[in-house]
Amino acid sequence: MEKMTMYLKSMDEAAEVFKALSTPVRLRIMEMIYENDNLSMNDLAEALELTNGAISMNVAKLEESGLVTIKTAAGKRGAMKMVRPRYERLVIDLVPEKEARKCYTDDIRIGHYIACQGSPTCGLSTSKAIIGSLDDFRVFSFPERFDAEIVWFANGFIEYNLPNHLQAGQKLDEIQISFEISSECPEYNEDYPSDIHFSINGKALGMWISPGDYGGRRGYVSPPWWPPLLNQYGLLKTLIINRDGTYIDGTNRISSVKIDDLNIDYNSFITFKLEVPKDTPNCGGLTLFGENFGDYNQAIRVKMFYSEE
Repeated sequence: MEKMTMYLKSMDEAAEVFKALSTPVRLRIMEMIYENDNLSMNDLAEALELTNGAISMNVAKLEESGLVTIKTAAGKRGAMKMVRPRYERLVIDLVPEKEARKCYTDDIRIGHYIACQGSPTCGLSTSKAIIGSLDDFRVFSFPERFDAEIVWFANGFIEYNLPNHLQAGQKLDEIQISFEISSECPEYNEDYPSDIHFSINGKALGMWISPGDYGGRRGYVSPPWWPPLLNQYGLLKTLIINRDGTYIDGTNRISSVKIDDLNIDYNSFITFKLEVPKDTPNCGGLTLFGENFGDYNQAIRVKMFYSEE
């Protein structure tokens, strides 16, 4: 079974899953099909000593919630309905979002950078194959890089355009940029700090120290073919620039740069750079994880909160 994760963004979104898993019988069905994904409805009914009708009802609840699939296969006594799990992991955001603010949201794919410069160890990959050769920076200019969902280098920078949806009369109050990130070490080293610097439109926003390059286990959403000695997963971090300063994850203030210092209005182009300079004290590289790599199955997510003037 290909490794997949069911990601639900709220408890309300997860309500059907909670209902489906609310009975011991259905929990046991899930346990059994994870132990053996070649079980039919008849196999389950016999093992649990239930009628075919009871098994059909319980499996239908699991199917409605998206947890299982039912496939028809040929058997000795005719067609059989096989019950198979769809996911290996279930991730639910339990913290509710705060009251809605006016916001523009965009996802930027990892390979859609506008400028990049780096040194080995380096590389990039799609969810299907590594692009070109490892540690050859020329591949960063290959056309396939637009499909890249992971990128890494030992030092250098990568820069993206951020969409600006602001209209005349709208004032930017806050920018949030969320990404899964780690250091970059040959093979992996979970104690490998790296100074990662951020800037918008050339204005330095501050620095965050990545603790390491994580590889002690596979990334939850990484493809099965991904080599075990390459970067496996990172930390989900959110860079926030608002009227009080610049923060990582809302609590770690990394500079006094405020949103108004960026002078962004509806006419502005916006560029966002992540950089590991050669001369920084902890030159431990950078890895960015996008969809289908790492733990979180997301691209670079940009939220721009605004108010009407």
